[in-house]
This record gives sequence, C-alpha cells and structure tokens, in this order.
Amino acid sequence: MTPAATHALSAPVVQSVDWLAIAPPTIAAVAALLILVADLFVAERNKKYLGYAAIAGLVAAVITLVPLRKGDRSTFCLTTAPDACSYTADHFALVIQLLVLGGALLTALLSVTETKDRLPAGEYWFLLLSSAAGAALLPASRDLATLVVALEVASLPAFALVGLRRGDRLSSEAALKFFLSSVTATAVMLLGVSFVYASTGTLHLNQIAARMDAVPGQLEILAQAGVALTLVGFAFKTAAVPFHFWVPDTYVGAPLPVAAYLSVVGKAVGFSGLVLVTVIAFPAYADVWGPVMVVLAGLTMTAGNVAALRQSATRANSAVRLLAWSSVAQAGYILVPIAAAAYSSDDQIGSTVAYALMYAVVNLGAFAVVALVARTKPLNRIADYRGLYATRPVTALLMGFFLLCLAGLPPGIIGLFAKVTVFSAAVDAGLGWLAVVMAVNVVIALYYYLQWTALLFRAPEEAPAGAPETAPERHRAPTPVTVAIALTGAAAILLSGWPQLVLRFAAVSLF
Repeated sequence: MTPAATHALSAPVVQSVDWLAIAPPTIAAVAALLILVADLFVAERNKKYLGYAAIAGLVAAVITLVPLRKGDRSTFCLTTAPDACSYTADHFALVIQLLVLGGALLTALLSVTETKDRLPAGEYWFLLLSSAAGAALLPASRDLATLVVALEVASLPAFALVGLRRGDRLSSEAALKFFLSSVTATAVMLLGVSFVYASTGTLHLNQIAARMDAVPGQLEILAQAGVALTLVGFAFKTAAVPFHFWVPDTYVGAPLPVAAYLSVVGKAVGFSGLVLVTVIAFPAYADVWGPVMVVLAGLTMTAGNVAALRQSATRANSAVRLLAWSSVAQAGYILVPIAAAAYSSDDQIGSTVAYALMYAVVNLGAFAVVALVARTKPLNRIADYRGLYATRPVTALLMGFFLLCLAGLPPGIIGLFAKVTVFSAAVDAGLGWLAVVMAVNVVIALYYYLQWTALLFRAPEEAPAGAPETAPERHRAPTPVTVAIALTGAAAILLSGWPQLVLRFAAVSLF
C-alpha cells in the first residue's frame, strides 16, 4: 500500500455533524423506519394512513431544503484536510435533492390507491422512502465510498419495489432482470473505484482531482481503466446504451408508480453520479471519458427514439413500453452537456440540470395520466387513449401538453427551451456532429409524440353493428392521482410561461 493510501486510511474524521445539512436524506430514512415499525401495530383497516405518513415525511424532507439555500454546508470532513469532506450541501446537491424528493412525493401520491388495493402497504412505503433517502444522499456525496453506498441504498429497495406484486410473473421477471444487470454494473464500478484508489490513495473527489494530475507513469493505465469502469455503474442507472436493455421490461412489469419513480428519480441518481465523478473527480482524464460520453449520448438518444417509433407503429403496444423507450431517448439528451463539459472550459452542467428538471415534471405528469387510464384499461395500450378527450377533457388536454413538452413543441415552451440549451451546449463545445444527431432525433420523436397526442382527440371507436349505443364511460378519479396530475400540470404550465425558473440553472456554475 502506498504511503498516501496509508495516510488516507488513518486520517481522523471530524466528529461534529451538521444535522441541518444532512436533514433531507435523514428525514426520509427515519420516516421509512418509523413506518416499517408502525406497520407491525396498525390494524389492516388503518394501513391507508401509512401512505399519508410517508407523504408527510417527504414533504418535511423537502421543506428542510429551504434553509440550506443560504450557502454551502459540508460535514464529515478530514481534520487534516478540511476541504476533503464526504458530504456537501451545495447548490448542485440541493437542486438534485429537490428533484428526487419531489419525484418521490409525486410517486407517493400515485401509490396511495395502489397500496390500498394491490400492494402490501408497510413494505411498499418503507422501500420507497429508503430508496428516496439514498437518492437524496447521492448528489451531496463527495467521496467514492459514499457515492457507492448512496447508489446501492437507492437501488436495492427499487429491486424489491419492482417485484412487489406477489404472484405476478411479469413483475418477478422484471425485478430479476433489473437486479442481475444492476449487480453486474455495480461490480464493474467497484472494480473501477478500487483502481482509482490504488492510483491516487484517496477516495475524496477533490483530492482525486488534485492527484490525478500527478499519477506516476506506471499507474497511468490503471487510473485510466479505473475512470472508465467507474462510469459504468452510473451509466447503467441513467439507462445509457448499451446499459439500457433492462428498461422496457422493468417499466412494464413494475407497478405503474414504481415505473414513474424509476424514469425520473433513477435517472437523476445516474446523471448526478456521472456529473460528480467526471466534472469534479476526473477532469484530468477528460480525454478518456469525454469521447465515451459523446458516443453514449448519440447512441442512447437514437436507440431510444427508434424503439419508441416502432412501439407507436402498433397501437396494440403498451403505452408504458413507449414511455420507457422515450425515457431512454431523453437520457441521451441529458448526457449531451456532460459530454460537452469534456471539450469546453465553460460550465455546461447547468444545461443537464435544467433539462432534467423539465423532464421530471412532464414525465411524471404523463405517468400520472397513464396511471389514471390504467384503472379502467388494465392493458394500457396506446389505442386505449383514443377519444380520452370525450370522457376526460382536462386530463386529455394535460396529457397532450405533457407530450408536446417532451417533444419540444409549443405550447410546451419549457421543453423547447430545454432542448435548445442542450443543443447550444453541444455547439459551444465544438460537437457540431452531435448537435446534428440530436436534431435528427428530435424530428424522429415528433412523430410518435404527435401521433399519441392526436389520438387523444380523435372520436372514440364506433361500437360494432347492432350493439346498443352507450355514452362514454367515466369513472371517478382517485383524489391522490388527481392531485398528482394537477400538480405536474400546474408546474409544466408555470415553467412554460416562466422558463427562467429552470433555465437559469443552465447559465450559472453549479459547483
């Protein structure tokens, strides 16, 4: 072991803890434990209140982000190197924590009726809050060990959530695929982390960045391999090609709220981890990870859009599967500014954050509408959305608006502006060819988004000849699902009218 490594292992850690800084993930974790214990003593008829307790815990976690806006706060720092901290609540961490906790809160609203009818309440809420706690911990992590722990805390409960529908073959199969592929990616990432530690003698991101410039020649190949392998785990969570193969089957087999959660919070975990390791820890090896990220971005958006286009060609196909492939394509756009950061001295990461915030709002809104339709159309085929405007005009208008935002078309202004910021990041970094690939993919995506949007407003299919005419069937929407649709719709409309709320992140340094 090198002297630097020996010193890092023996360096004491400051014992005082900044409880306010770590409050968001801590509150989510404590709420998860309290609900798990309460589930043992609550009568079956009162299990529904566990969901409202989980929602209250997530709201409390979001509220604690407000006092943290006043400045960066760090804790768990080495006494010998105060700038080497394991947890930092800076601007980037707070924005991503708002995204993941807000996404978990909307998922909880969609889940209240699911746990009442189909899923074990106590286990479900414990797993959801535990995963949210890990997801909130990850963007504030500033050493590789904490990053890996946070990634696994976010991921392991998600495996169980996917397979929580007992006796459902699709759910069990989806959970198994998700688990096996994720474990493989994590093993590869841990190998990369060990290579980085062997090369630099430290796990703290700031210290890794400083020591990467002075890696001895005989360890340079080891360091380069460590950089490449470390990216694998986070690329898997982002669903970047070729680590995307688990997405369609997992989303279709999972309970709908869990699919919505994975599409937003899972991606936030992946891209925030990629940002931390590339921009903070490995800037000296931008020539290694930069080309990899460029290729991943191009392949991911292309594969996702082409597969989604094939799904839209047959209306008997699953709407959830189409959204799954759409989320893969959206991940490609999110990766573009990260790739551009390797080629430009300007801070490009803000564009990724702005796009991710936009995507989170409108994608969760689309999944909320899908969850509502699934209550009367269990197969949830694309054809089931035909004539939605006739039975639920407001819901159809909001669904059309969400799809136009994802496509980047007016009146979905926030989607258009978010795509422009990502496009500009590629052009400013000299990646003109990637900008062209993105433009082609945007055109491809227009077809299936507009096709689905048009279907919402078409006349319902005529009844077979001789069948009695009936009025369009309408069922009362559950209040939590209605609240989720209303919140995401209001947020999407607000951001389209005032996009500066999100786009300002694209113009400022986040570290």
